[in-house]
Amino acid sequence: MMNHNKIRVFSGRANRALAEKIVHCLGDSLGALRVESFPDSETFVRIEEDVRGRDVFIVQPTCPPVNENLLELLVILDAFKRASPYRITVVLPYYGYARQDRKDQGRVPISAKLVANLLTAAGANRILAMDLHAPQIQGFFDIPVDHMTALPVFVNYLKEQQLNMDRVVFLSPDEGRVKMSLQYQKRLGGELAIVDKRRTSALNTVQANLIGANLRNKIAIMFDDMITTAGSIVGAAEIAKANGASDIYVFSTHGVLVGEAVQRLEKSPINHLVITDSIPLPKEKRIQKINVLSIDYLLADAMKRIHENESVSKLFE
Repeated sequence: MMNHNKIRVFSGRANRALAEKIVHCLGDSLGALRVESFPDSETFVRIEEDVRGRDVFIVQPTCPPVNENLLELLVILDAFKRASPYRITVVLPYYGYARQDRKDQGRVPISAKLVANLLTAAGANRILAMDLHAPQIQGFFDIPVDHMTALPVFVNYLKEQQLNMDRVVFLSPDEGRVKMSLQYQKRLGGELAIVDKRRTSALNTVQANLIGANLRNKIAIMFDDMITTAGSIVGAAEIAKANGASDIYVFSTHGVLVGEAVQRLEKSPINHLVITDSIPLPKEKRIQKINVLSIDYLLADAMKRIHENESVSKLFE
């Protein structure tokens, strides 16, 4: 008799802490999955419980070290595919290679599409992703994708701060994030402004102009999907400060924070940086101005809805 009426959540090694929070929200415990590395660094996986007919969810962000976590996920998927579950849903709080989503110059790969192909070939039946760098990445998959956003988590946090919305300006750090800033403005009020960002290379950007609302003595609030080296967001914050912003909040779903990102943020005019636990934040990167919010209940609700064949998009209406 099939057991697909029972949900089962498993985790790789990329962000086990988040997976444990998710199953706590579901009133369950993590499934028994052994993931180890051989002395030559090859990954070994063994599922230590029966999953035949189960509705399986695998929590594994492909965060740094990206290649290690991605390959580990593929090996985990292969193990489950051969164990006859009812369905395998990959929960990707962070999607590595998401920025390589197009050919912006000659003779380069579209790695985001390659990763989508690999996950599908390895056995994924469904993807649950959080704040993809570009929403159109959903189209790279030939299997269903549920694309979530941390918007409810950030909106709740801002409401708790009880800010004077007459003094708030939602500042888009570049033209590509205007739609995101508008979503928050629609829910909370405030004004809108845009930083005109020009990219000079893959690693460097130059912030040129400020378009829109006056920032003099205002609270500037910026949103981005990820902060990697922090060059862009710090540059935007410096523009905000130079234009008179009295307080600067930055919200980012994915705190990748590589290279000199933490040092840049520490020295920057940013007063509050709010990220989620989609990527684990090591102790050495936990500076006073960084606040980590959990997306556990959001992912747990979405997983429950997927399992019960209910709408996931209603979580964001």
